[in-house]
Parts: sequence; structure tokens; C-alpha cells
Amino acid sequence: MPEDCFVCRSEGLTARTSIMVEAGSAKTAARLLRSNNGLVVEGEIGLSDEAWTKLSLKEGDVVEVRHPQPVPSFNVLRKRVYGNRLERSDFTGIVSDLVAGRYSDVHLASFVTACSAFPLDLQEMIGLTHAMVDAGKRLSWPQQVIVDKHSVGGLPGNRTTPIVVSIIAALGLVMPKTSSRAITSPAGTADTMETLAPVDLDVDRIREVVARQNGCLVWGGAVQLSPADDIIIGVEKALDLD
Repeated sequence: MPEDCFVCRSEGLTARTSIMVEAGSAKTAARLLRSNNGLVVEGEIGLSDEAWTKLSLKEGDVVEVRHPQPVPSFNVLRKRVYGNRLERSDFTGIVSDLVAGRYSDVHLASFVTACSAFPLDLQEMIGLTHAMVDAGKRLSWPQQVIVDKHSVGGLPGNRTTPIVVSIIAALGLVMPKTSSRAITSPAGTADTMETLAPVDLDVDRIREVVARQNGCLVWGGAVQLSPADDIIIGVEKALDLD
């Protein structure tokens, strides 16, 4: 929105403020940016491609901008900051708000730091894992046995995943492997694999590759399998936490 927007002044909306943008029954959370280069003028608002698509807008449509509703999971987040254990339902609320864009960078950093300073116990790990899985898309395969592998990560130069996936797939087992980009090391598994082949495949392309080769090695963020993971990884990388 323009820097001299009277709505921003009257409502106390500053740069990077969280807002809700609504168009009819559609709405999306957004982060406010202020423009002074004439890109938008009084009475206009510019939107990101993601917000534009979510709201199904065309140029000239009217939208409403309002303060977001209080986020209930902030209370749960404060519990974790003070070292209290969380239930599975608590993580469901946090991850749901996180994926919906209701968390600012400060809240995200607080959540990641709280989980690092007071490490999750086994039940919390299970609860957070379920919440992250439920927030993303899922892929299913007709074969009876589907295999996977995971490693701790964070060690530069130990790219075992491309080797393991290739061997297992060559032996006839199905291994549709998704990996992340870099968190604390210079390049993640997906980054390394991208020097050899594309890793940002869509769902149809993944199924095609797996049907032909028994396996694949792709970046999970390209198909929204775990959108919460991608958001959290971005904060972990900035904080140098793994």
C-alpha cells in the first residue's frame, strides 16, 4: 500500500504488520509493505502472486483490509517458551496458524527457539510430526512395500541419499524420496541433486519418474507435502539451528 495511505495512518498499520485481505468470502493473511515509488496510489493495493491467486482476483476488484483476529495458538506458544510440554492438539493449532500465514517472523523465531532451548520429548515429537503431516498434501502408491530413508543431516560432504536411493530403486523396491534444501550446511540434499537433475517436480511428474525408475529424489517443498517444514526450515537457517 502507498506510504501516505490514510487507512494505514488511521489504523496504525506500519511496515511488516500482519493484515487480513478479504474479497467476498475469500480471505488470506498477508504482510504489509509500504511503497513510495508510485507503484500503487491512494485507494489501491498491490498483492503478491500467492495472495492474488488465493483471492481469485482480477484488476480493479475491491478488497477489504483489516486487522487479523487474535491467534489462539499464541497462548500455547508462550507455554512452550516457558518450558512447558505441549499436547498433540497444541501442535495442531500452532502448525495450522503457521501454515495459514498468521505467524510473524518474530513468532516463528520464538517457536523454533523454544523447541531448541527446551528440546521436544518423544510425545511432543510425535505430536508435531502428526500436525505437520496433516497440514500438507499426501501421496499414496499402489505397491505393498514403499521404503524410505532418513539421516540426521547437517554434515557437509556426506551425500549418501542419492547413492542409497539409486541402489534401492535398482533392486526393485519403490523409494519416492523427498529431501530438503540447505538448513545449516552449505547445500542440502535437494540442492546437491539439483546440480545433476531437476528436483522441483510436480505430483504428476513424480509419479511418472517413480513408475519408470522405482524411485525419485525431489525437493519436498515443490509439492507442498509439508508446508510447515519449509517455513520452519527458513527460520532455522537464519538462526543457524538444526
